[in-house]
Amino acid sequence: MSILTTLHPAKIARFVTAVRQEGWRTAFEKAWTHINLARGGRGRSALPEWTGQGKPRLNAGYLNRFWREIAAEGAFHASAAPATLTKARRIAMIGDINLPQCRKYRVEQLAELWAGQGVDYGYCHEGDVPRAVALLQDATHLMLYRTRNVPQMSMYLVEARRLRLPVLYDLDDPLFSIQAYETYANMAALPPALKAHFLSEAPRYLDAMNLADIVTMSTPALADHARQLTARPVHVRRNFADADTLAAADTALATPRGPGAPFTVAFASGSQGHEMDFSLIRDDLADFITAAPDRRLMILGHFELDHLPEALRTRTVRHEFTDYAGYLATLAQADVAVMPLTDDLFNRCKSAVRVLDAAAVAVPGFVSDTGDLATVVRNGTTGRVLHKDDSWRAALEDLATDRAACAAMGQAARADLLARWTARAEPHIIAPEILDWVRQ
Repeated sequence: MSILTTLHPAKIARFVTAVRQEGWRTAFEKAWTHINLARGGRGRSALPEWTGQGKPRLNAGYLNRFWREIAAEGAFHASAAPATLTKARRIAMIGDINLPQCRKYRVEQLAELWAGQGVDYGYCHEGDVPRAVALLQDATHLMLYRTRNVPQMSMYLVEARRLRLPVLYDLDDPLFSIQAYETYANMAALPPALKAHFLSEAPRYLDAMNLADIVTMSTPALADHARQLTARPVHVRRNFADADTLAAADTALATPRGPGAPFTVAFASGSQGHEMDFSLIRDDLADFITAAPDRRLMILGHFELDHLPEALRTRTVRHEFTDYAGYLATLAQADVAVMPLTDDLFNRCKSAVRVLDAAAVAVPGFVSDTGDLATVVRNGTTGRVLHKDDSWRAALEDLATDRAACAAMGQAARADLLARWTARAEPHIIAPEILDWVRQ
């Protein structure tokens, strides 16, 4: 991303104001933080019809006039909860949907899950105020995803309470946790101002969580950590492979790899900082790739290549993330996907979405024993779970010398995905208490 793309008048005005009020150093730190957030996929709307540019700024006062009018008529509160008036359930999801992977696994795929329960479902970006307000009017339940306690969110919550809607809050990372951020190894790869930004925002996520009736998290470890900081009931709704993922994977698998293709090890990085995770296996992987001429490393997504040894860099191909189907098509060209994670609190809360992605296109996953990865991988059957003193090179050599066994492991991963990690795998995927919530 070029810095020139950030220089539109509103941002220049904010920068000048920061210089006047806080000095050059702080202004530049804030500007650098914003640029890094944008580079990491944050700060831009994911909605094609709503970009936030060239339109009036909508804020927490959007409903004020309406509220005043109905309050003056003595009709501020709904007479009864919508769910008591009709058997139909309609969930309004409002959230931060800027990050494509998060949007897919925590927002979009819920349409399939709730359809299987006979529940209508609609979602929008938290900044699209008109659509959010419209969704609330027809909803029986409100779900909030990855939102902070800011004035605009307070407006949605007041309207939800006015309409007597039960409220659920959902997260898939410990964004609410100062403890997790402070000990997160990946922060070492980011500018200090960016880490400071994340730490300063954590209490806002926790505040938003505490305003809901119930909370859902993507892994048991994340749920356990959330319970340390909230008195709200916390339940698990795991990520899964939805019908769109499987259809895109089928298309990717329909294009066979050509004969003589090099043995390819894939490493996917959905956000900045994963160079620190990769460093755990860098030397083992460099020794493996350079040991034979028909081997290569494929990196997908965000990665600073200067973190690679020169010998490995020349044997590496990098692909930017495009759309999800394109990502799966590229990933399908790999023989194995490696997913190392540093052992810290943040990563222990991580879900196994990268394992699901790889399994969808019949690629076995080699994973660290940190986070929820080992829950999805069946060690020795659908992939490998490697512990601190295990050799990643030796594990990869086993597959590289028997590519038929490697392909069979990938097919086993795909079969296991279909059996255990789809929306049909209840209550493995969604806790019964969440289904009870939507039926109330």
